[in-house]
Amino acid sequence: MTQDAVVTKLLPNNMAEVAVARTTACGGNCGSCESCIFQSELKTSARNLVGARPGQKVVIESKSSAVYKAAMLVYVLPIALVVLGYLLAYLAGAAEGLCVAAAFAGLVIGAVIVVMSQRLKKNHENDISFDIVQLMETGEKA
Repeated sequence: MTQDAVVTKLLPNNMAEVAVARTTACGGNCGSCESCIFQSELKTSARNLVGARPGQKVVIESKSSAVYKAAMLVYVLPIALVVLGYLLAYLAGAAEGLCVAAAFAGLVIGAVIVVMSQRLKKNHENDISFDIVQLMETGEKA
């Protein structure tokens, strides 16, 4: 997965801080709807494979598998646990209210798993890492 970014500063160990423009569901023109409550850019660190300097536009790349893994954890796992909780209660012959409660319990368990995985992630290196692979002005590729 590649994205355009701008190098904001150099970091130790051949790393650089880059700013990535956040894309929006409304097409990126936040001035027209003014409903976005988030920052329009994200800053992250990336391995500086091409010797980029602050202010240069670059292309950064990340492993798609890590992005998909994170999306599965955050979006799919809680929904799967909701369905599983409901089905287990239904198959056990529980009343409708208890099935709904079991589904809610599955959602809570999914949320706890997501939160705990984020806390563990803070103690380890990020699963999603970025590499600067190209300078946009020169088209020089790493």
